[in-house]
Amino acid sequence: MATLTLQQANTIIAKAIEKAREMNIKPVAVVVLDDGGHLKAMQREDDASMFRYDVATGKAWTSVGMGVSSRAIAARAKRNPNFMITLAATAGGKFLPQPGGVLIRDEQNRIVGAAGASGGTGDEDEAICAFGIGQAGLTADLPD
Repeated sequence: MATLTLQQANTIIAKAIEKAREMNIKPVAVVVLDDGGHLKAMQREDDASMFRYDVATGKAWTSVGMGVSSRAIAARAKRNPNFMITLAATAGGKFLPQPGGVLIRDEQNRIVGAAGASGGTGDEDEAICAFGIGQAGLTADLPD
């Protein structure tokens, strides 16, 4: 069984926040979930909005739950909005099909979790997650 360690999750978050500061993004929250969608680690920067945690979690949860980045799900949502609305209701509000949630894969290409961020644009949130994942020695699964 593939496992995402707490050390890896903390590295993803620390490096994502470092990248956000380098990119001069507003204060962010970064969430890392395991492959079952359970919280592994989270940090919310000082002065980050109270919604940042929930948005970051929703992006990561969507990614790990659907097995693709939340950007890919956002594209699907445009083609089938009724299904996405129903899925969001079924998921009890956890489902957030917006860019910024990135699947995490291990060296055997197994899904071990997902990272989500909130604070910047979807592109910025996705970029800081991908950077953090790479810095932790894992692979960010992004759409082509």
